[in-house]
Amino acid sequence: MTPIVFAPGLLCDDRLWRDQSVALGDLAPSSIADVTLDDSVAGMAARLLAKAPPRFTLVALSMGGYVAFEVLRQAADRVHALALFDTSAAPDTPRRAAERQAGLRSLAAGRFLGVSKRLLPRLVDARHVDGPVGQEVAAMAQRVGADAFVRQQTAILNRPDSRPLLSSISVPTLVAVGDSDVVTPPQDSVDIFRGVQTPSFHLFHRCGHLPAIELPAETTDLLRRWLTETVG
Repeated sequence: MTPIVFAPGLLCDDRLWRDQSVALGDLAPSSIADVTLDDSVAGMAARLLAKAPPRFTLVALSMGGYVAFEVLRQAADRVHALALFDTSAAPDTPRRAAERQAGLRSLAAGRFLGVSKRLLPRLVDARHVDGPVGQEVAAMAQRVGADAFVRQQTAILNRPDSRPLLSSISVPTLVAVGDSDVVTPPQDSVDIFRGVQTPSFHLFHRCGHLPAIELPAETTDLLRRWLTETVG
């Protein structure tokens, strides 16, 4: 089977996709891209492509989805299939962009908080805030750190509108989202599903923005079925 490249999201490292990478090892070799080193999605995509196999299945979450769209702009012929979790093809609304800019200004004036207790309920379902899932997410953000956070937010703020790209995506495309995701709400995923040529759709129940960590077994099972039954 074609190798898999996983792309993490904002303030996420390889822990995000660790369970899926290990569990799907019997199907295909995999790698997890480093999206912490560049301040543009173009740079992130170029770095991913430089280290990826000649042809691969791309599995991406949130900001990783923005990188995935850029990978398609740069080298669509290398992408065998595409899985997009909890992401959006649209640019930030003015309000969301202002929130990101305010966050960058506050970081410059103070210390890096990572994923705080106040932010965590926006990232995971309420039942996961207290306990091991919340702890994993907070620890992951601390590992990524302030400098990478600034680079990532800068890249996100300046990303292109990917909605015009959707109709050209002809490879098998899995679109999945948590039903309680408030960062990239389910409608954003529905819009992607409606826009691409050969989509599949999955809704995670009682799940927020990070199904790979919140519901790792369901995420793995979903990918396994899609890879074996649809992608081949």
